Amino acid sequence: MEVRRLQRQYVEFASSLFREGFLDEQFSQVQQLQDETNPDFVYEVVTLFIQDSERLLSELARSIDEQPVDFVKVDAHVHQLKGSSASIGARRVKNACLAFRSSCDGNNFEGCLRCFQQVRNEYSLVKSKLESLLGLEQQIMRAGGSVPTLKC
Repeated sequence: MEVRRLQRQYVEFASSLFREGFLDEQFSQVQQLQDETNPDFVYEVVTLFIQDSERLLSELARSIDEQPVDFVKVDAHVHQLKGSSASIGARRVKNACLAFRSSCDGNNFEGCLRCFQQVRNEYSLVKSKLESLLGLEQQIMRAGGSVPTLKC
């Protein structure tokens, strides 16, 4: 009974993440790679995404603070974050990075500042949501259930 309730809660929450554009079909692909031989695959991938993103956001902050701003360097960090976001299916972060790269291409300092704030906001939101989703996964597994596979 408890497992079914947790599984329903998981499906409802995860579905809302797809509907609201936080995640895309790539996240479903990552989930499908998890199996009994690697039951922590999604957890490991999400953890690596969070660690990498935190590092890249710190590097971005430093690069934007340097005067004069090296827009090529800033763009390289944004490009890495975009790739990392795309590989895990963090759609809104990826899209914010696309806008950020346009500001870098135009050497638009004010645009970069606005986009950096947007990227940080979107990252913070998706990080929180992914941590909640992983928490539900852990509860399901501790209760002896299996994590439902999602279709976006």
